[in-house]
Parts: sequence; C-alpha cells; structure tokens
Amino acid sequence: MPESPDVHRSPDSLPEKPGSRRGRRPARPDPGSGPVALLAHRLWELKERAGDPSFAEMSSRLGAAASKSSLAAAARGRTLPTWETTWEFVRVLAVGRLGQDERETEREWRSYWEQARTQGPPASPAAESEPAQTGPAQNTPARTGPAQNTPARTGTVAGPAESGLAEGGPVADGPAPAARSLRIRIGRPVVLGVLSAVLAGGAGAVVAAFSPFGGEKAPDKAVPHESPAWTAQSSDDSVFEGDVTYPDGSTVRRKAHFTKVWRIRNAGTVPWEGRYLTRINSTPCRAPERIAIEPTAPGRTTDIAVRVRAAAGPARCKIFWKMTSEDGTPLFPAKKPIFLDVSVQ
Repeated sequence: MPESPDVHRSPDSLPEKPGSRRGRRPARPDPGSGPVALLAHRLWELKERAGDPSFAEMSSRLGAAASKSSLAAAARGRTLPTWETTWEFVRVLAVGRLGQDERETEREWRSYWEQARTQGPPASPAAESEPAQTGPAQNTPARTGPAQNTPARTGTVAGPAESGLAEGGPVADGPAPAARSLRIRIGRPVVLGVLSAVLAGGAGAVVAAFSPFGGEKAPDKAVPHESPAWTAQSSDDSVFEGDVTYPDGSTVRRKAHFTKVWRIRNAGTVPWEGRYLTRINSTPCRAPERIAIEPTAPGRTTDIAVRVRAAAGPARCKIFWKMTSEDGTPLFPAKKPIFLDVSVQ
C-alpha cells in the first residue's frame, strides 16, 4: 500500500525551495562519466520526483533500512553501492512515496544496478584508495620509498625528508655511483633471502619475498578464509508468516493502546539467540525502540508482540522494524522491514 504523502510529514520533510537547505548541496554526478555515475544520476532523478527528501529523512521517517551516509554515498556516483542499499533508496521513494508497483520497480532497478556492475568499475575507487597506498611508503625504509615517491637518482639515498634530498650537495655531485653502490648493497640480502625462501618454502615463498611491504599482503591471503564465515551466515534466514493482530489498514481510536503481533519463522540453520526488532523510523504513534525476540530454533515460528499507543489525532502510522543483534547490527539487510500500518481516527 503506498504511503500517504501528507500524514507523517513535518516541516523539515516537506520539499524545500531552491537554496533553502542548509549546507553545501552535493554535486550531481555526470551520467556520461561512467556506468556507476549513470546509476547515481538515476537515483537523483528519482529522489527529485519523490519530493527531494533529505537522506536523513529517507533513513528515518521514510523507513529506508540503510544509513543516511550510505544513501548519500550511493547518490555520489563514485563507487557502486550494494544492491541492498540501492534497493532501500529506491523502495522508500518509488514504492513508498510514488506508489509504483514494487515488483516491477525492483526488476527495473535491479537491471540498472546489474548494468552498472557488469560494465566495469568506475575510475574513482583507485583515486580514493590512493592515500592508503602511498601512506606506507612515507613510513618505510629508504630502499622502498623512492621507487614510488622520488626520482631514482635521489630516492635511493634517503626516505621521507624530500627537502633534504633537493638541497643535499653531496648527493648531486655523484648520483649514479652512489645509486649503483647502494642498490648492490641492498640487492644482495634480498637475493639471499629469496634463495633461502625457495629452499625453505618453495615457489610460493618467492612471491612473499619480493613483496615491498610484507605486512600489506596479509589481508590478501586472509580473504579465502572469509568464505566459510559467509557460508555460515548465509544459512541464517527468516520468513514472514503473517499478521496475527491488526493487519495492514486496520483502524484504531485516538490515544488507544493496542498490541500488534507478527509471526515469523526461522528458515535457516542458525538458532536465534539475543535478537531484536529495532525500530527504524518515527510516526505520530508511540512504540518501543526495540522488541526482544524469543529464542527460536531452526524451522520453528515465533510470535513477536509490540505495545503501541495511537496518536492523539487523526493520522496514519506506518512503523518499520528490522531484525538486529543485541548491539544493533542488522542481520538481514537485504530483507524488507516488518511494519505496522494503521489509521488513527
């Protein structure tokens, strides 16, 4: 059911006139600069058609299960957002505000997202990661720094103090012999280290021996070990069974207290312990921020009840909750929120 455009709006959530929003308005990406920028441009167009709400409003009042910073990053067009973030951006605007068909909308935007993903990465991620790559070179011994940050004739002598290199007279008098002799002195231990590595560990050790920053390569080797953890997490799943009380569209009296109950099933292989439904938006009706979920074994269902107080005046209350861990970490970011949808009369 599309959300009423006028029920939950505060003055802050109304479309703003040009120039009225505080702070510097982010620059819109050029759709011709790449597939990721084109996707972000489409998100901007959708946002404007839906009344141009702020990212904070999308994350809170409209019920997007993504942070305002993630939504803003998706609209910048520098890196490809996850599909989950993209869909939450689209869902609350196209479906929630504009009343478009949810399945058709999801199919259309999934196609846009896949197009951006398969047509190649944007150019900006490398630039954004550049500080992380150049930073270690400034703090490493002199033999590694020069190859990336300084000319060959001076970089072989010193490291971080670039001003000293430019002003050092002795270095300028004999650059080539100094460079050659230092390279020889450095090269011999490296060659010996490589030979020792081959004898001790085989060909695989050669790659590690030639690594300019030994510690920097550890994360690459650790990546395969993340797969089992992801496999275990992917077996964690939930299925919404239905509304037990107050189905969507129910009517309640002003200031009335009522209990909404949902039924969900543990459809995975992981027992549920220490889980909660955490509210992600605000409405005129009052409801707790967090609801405890009873421990639930795989394959079993559980009823989750929340006590709600209706608004003091006529209103529509559509409150969203997402399943989280005890520390608030979302457990199923790709799934749609569970919600309460009642009219107060």
